[in-house]
Amino acid sequence: MIDGLTIGWAPYALIFATLLCAYVIFGIAGFGTALVASPVLALFLPVAKIVPLLALMDLFAALVNVSRDGRNADWRELRRLVPMMILGSLIGAAILLATRPEYLLPALGVFVVCYALYSLSGLKPQRHFSAAAAYPFGSIGGVFSALFGSGGFIYAIYLSGRIPTKDAMRITQTTLIGLSTLTRVVLFALAGVYLDTSLLWLALFLAPGMLIGVTVGRRITLNMSREQFLKVINIVVLVSGITLIARYYI
Repeated sequence: MIDGLTIGWAPYALIFATLLCAYVIFGIAGFGTALVASPVLALFLPVAKIVPLLALMDLFAALVNVSRDGRNADWRELRRLVPMMILGSLIGAAILLATRPEYLLPALGVFVVCYALYSLSGLKPQRHFSAAAAYPFGSIGGVFSALFGSGGFIYAIYLSGRIPTKDAMRITQTTLIGLSTLTRVVLFALAGVYLDTSLLWLALFLAPGMLIGVTVGRRITLNMSREQFLKVINIVVLVSGITLIARYYI
């Protein structure tokens, strides 16, 4: 029962299967849950419930991954990105209060699509960013995390040009998403969103799918080469960009 609406077992099964697939992507790339899950969840749940639900589950998924592979994270990159992510989140919150942020969606979407297509083209596979690039990428990722709950692909673009090993990149990305969602979970908790026990029961019901998904995604990643891993990342980034554009026009 969510907001007075009874959800039968068939919709629950579809939501469970969708979350499992979403967390396979999360287990591989370290982001992308909302990209896969939100369209299906929106068929059965109010949008106001989807964001806090996914924030809570992303946080625990990140904790699972960090507990397994946290030693591989690049903490130097995290020290560069996290302060800028926090600053960007504050800027994003201010934009959210002062204007209509949906106008930013198509511009960002076009940029992301063009970047992903360029990366997938193989014209310049060995790209490298300087450490100073953490400032724009970290802040822009924070802005869009605050505005739309989806800044992970921005961090992925930066990290793919900074970290040479796929394992370090994946767990560094996951740690960033965990820190980002922690902020949102705390804000939702202070606002009383999680006093809705039906939302917590739904998260508990979906937790096995999340755990299976991140485990399967991690195992898939372990069997990938760095080139295969980056191709998957760029495909997820490409679909993220297309989704941003679609969200503006639909």
